[in-house]
Amino acid sequence: MAKEMIHRLNGRISYHDSVQNMYENRLVPDEMSNVFDRMDPQEKIRCNFCTDGVSCQLCSNGPCRISNKSGAELGVCGISPDAMAMRDMLLRNVMGTATYAHHAFMAFSTLKSTAQGKTPFGIKDKNKLYDMSQKLGIDTSGSQEQVAERLADYFIAELSKDYQEPSKLIQVFAPQKRQKLWQDLAIFPAGVLHEIKDATASCLTNVDGDYISLAKKAMRLGIACIYGAQIPLEMVQDILFGTPVPHEVDMDLGVMDPDYVNIVFNGHEPWVGVATIYEARKPEWQEKARRAGAKGIRVIGSIETGQELLQRFEMDEVFVGHTGNWLAIEPLLATGTVDVFAMDENCSPPNLHPYGEKYKVTLVSINDLVRVPKVEKNLDYKPPEGLAIAHKLLEWGIANYPIRREHVKPYVPQMKTKAVAGFSTESILNALGGKLDPLLDVIKAGKIKGVVAIVNCASLKNGPQDWVTVNLAKELVKRDILILAGGCGNHGLEVAGMANMDALQYAGEGLKEVCSSLGIPPVLPFGTCTDTGRISMLVTALADALGVDTSDLPVAVSAPEWMEQKATIDGLFALAYGLYTHLSPTPPVTGGPELTKLLTEDLEGITGGKVAIGDNPAEIAQAIEDHINKKRQKLGI
Repeated sequence: MAKEMIHRLNGRISYHDSVQNMYENRLVPDEMSNVFDRMDPQEKIRCNFCTDGVSCQLCSNGPCRISNKSGAELGVCGISPDAMAMRDMLLRNVMGTATYAHHAFMAFSTLKSTAQGKTPFGIKDKNKLYDMSQKLGIDTSGSQEQVAERLADYFIAELSKDYQEPSKLIQVFAPQKRQKLWQDLAIFPAGVLHEIKDATASCLTNVDGDYISLAKKAMRLGIACIYGAQIPLEMVQDILFGTPVPHEVDMDLGVMDPDYVNIVFNGHEPWVGVATIYEARKPEWQEKARRAGAKGIRVIGSIETGQELLQRFEMDEVFVGHTGNWLAIEPLLATGTVDVFAMDENCSPPNLHPYGEKYKVTLVSINDLVRVPKVEKNLDYKPPEGLAIAHKLLEWGIANYPIRREHVKPYVPQMKTKAVAGFSTESILNALGGKLDPLLDVIKAGKIKGVVAIVNCASLKNGPQDWVTVNLAKELVKRDILILAGGCGNHGLEVAGMANMDALQYAGEGLKEVCSSLGIPPVLPFGTCTDTGRISMLVTALADALGVDTSDLPVAVSAPEWMEQKATIDGLFALAYGLYTHLSPTPPVTGGPELTKLLTEDLEGITGGKVAIGDNPAEIAQAIEDHINKKRQKLGI
C-alpha cells in the first residue's frame, strides 16, 4: 500500500497562499526541482528502523538495526535500542550546539573588533553593556570601548571553560532552584565547547552505551548551549544593534519589487546584513543603482538572519521586510526579483544553483560554514572585513540587476502581511510599567491561563508548510494562552497574520481583553531560535517573581514542526529547565522503549520536564491546556 503524502493536504503544500501560488504557477510550470516535490519519493522509501531511531552506521560492524522479530535485540557491539536511539539524538544535539557556538564566537569577536574600531558598528545599547559587565563582575572603568572589549574576552573565555570553576553565566542567569537541581543531577555544565567535546567523544563506538548517561549529557549540553552561547550572543547583538522593541513590519513574498536591486540575507547571523543596510542608506549607493536602471537598492530578510534584522530595524526605504522561513526560499528565488542571495551559517538548501541559473540570482556564501554546490562566490565573514563584504554584495547586486531584468520575467504574488516584531523581556517590562505584576495579576485572574513558547523550524514531515504551527497557535490563543514565538515557526506565524492585532479574532475573551488593553497581538515574536535563551530569561523572571521553580509555572514549550539539529538541543534544554515540551513530528527515539518512557514519563519526576508528542493541533492544544490547568491548580490560582 502506498504511503499517504501527509505534506499534501487537499492540494495544499503550504498554509500560505503566496507559497502555494508560487508552487502552482512558477515552480511546477518551470519544472524546477523543489522541496515539496522532492518529499514525494522520499516518503515512499522511508525506513521504520531509522524512523524509530534503531539503526546505526557508526562502525564497520554495521549498519546495525534492532529487530526483536529477527533476533537482533542488540547491535553487534552490544548496544541496546535505547542507547542507540539516545546516542543518535546526542549527536544531533552536538551539531546544533556547535552551530550556536559558532554564532556566539562570531558575536563575541564582532563585539571585540567593534570596540577596537574595526567594524562599521557601534555600541547601541550602552546600558546593557554596563549591566551585563557589572552582573558578571567585569571591570567597568575606562571607556565604553574598553568595557566592551573586556566583556567580549570574558565571553570568549567562557566558551572553553572546564569544570574547575562554575559558570558565572549560569549563576547569574539561571534560576537558583534549577542550579541546585543541576548540581545534584551532575548536569551543571562546563563551557559549551568543553561539553561539545565530551558529548562527541561519548558517542564513539564502545564508549558510552548507557542511555541514561547519554540523556544526562544531552541535557548538560543543552544547559551549556543556552547559557554559554545563546543568551550571551543575543545580549551582544543587543549591545551592538539595540535591544528589540515592538514595531510594525511587513511580511511575505509581496515585499519583493522587481524594479529595485534586491539583496536578500538568509541564514542566522546578522553582521553583513546590518552593514549592508547601513551602506545602502547612503545616497551614493542608491544613485549607483539608479544609474543601472533600478529605482534604488533594497535589503530584505529571509529566515533567521531576516528575523534578527526585523527585531531591531524599523521599515524604511531600504529595509523593507521579511519573506518567510526556509521552505519559502525556493519560491522566493523563483519570483525573479532577487539580485543577491547572501547565505550565512545555516538553512541554505544545497540545490539552489539551478535557481540562480534560471532566475539570474547571484548566490553568495558569506560564512565559512556554508558551501553550496557550484556556487563559487564565497566571502567568509571576519569582523574587520564586514564592510568590504557589504560593498562587494552591493556591487554584485547592481551589476546583476540589468541581467535579471533582461532575461527573467518577474512573478510576485501580491500578498503582504503586517506583523508586530521586536518583543523582548525588556520591552514587555516597559509595556507593563517596569514590573511583571500586571502580567502575574492577569495570569492569576485566569484572563491569561498560561504562556507557551512556540520555537521551531518548518517541516513537511507532519503536514504542509506551517500547517501544524499556525493551527496550533489558533487553538492555543482560543484557550486564552499567550504565545511567545521564535525560530522559523515564528516567521510562519508572522506571515499567517497571527502576530498582528487582527489575530485577536482567534483569541479567547480573557486574552483578547489583555492584548487589546496593551496593544499587543496574541502571538509575540521574540525572534529566532537563538532567542530560546531570551525566552528563558522571561520565564526565569516569572518564576523568581512568584518565588517558585520553573517547573511549577503554567507554561509549556512546543516545537510543532521541528526539523533540524538546533531544534533538538533547544528541546533538551527545555527538559532540563523543567518544562512540558511538545514535539512534532515524533522524534526518532520510539524504538527504545525505556528511553521513550524516560522522556515521556519518568523525567517529570527528575527535572520536572517531559516530552509530549502529537500532530493534531486541537489535541496538542488540549493536552497543553490540561498541563497548564494542573500547574495553576497546584499554585492555587
